Amino acid sequence: MIIQVRVSPRASRALVQKNDVGYKVYCTRPAVDGEANAQVIELIADFFKVKKYRVRIIRGDTSRTKTLEISDE
Repeated sequence: MIIQVRVSPRASRALVQKNDVGYKVYCTRPAVDGEANAQVIELIADFFKVKKYRVRIIRGDTSRTKTLEISDE
């Protein structure tokens, strides 16, 4: 499954919300050295109840808008 995610780093709480375009992810970690990306993967994996290794960033490594792939195998 491929999803669109909009990331908000340095938020006051870690949260995933579904909206009409895709998902909004609020990260408490800053966007430095991939810390926010790592937390995005953790939060999405928890939201979809899959292991972290099943979630990967396809596009948007350095952007706030990311495309993620969640594999089911």
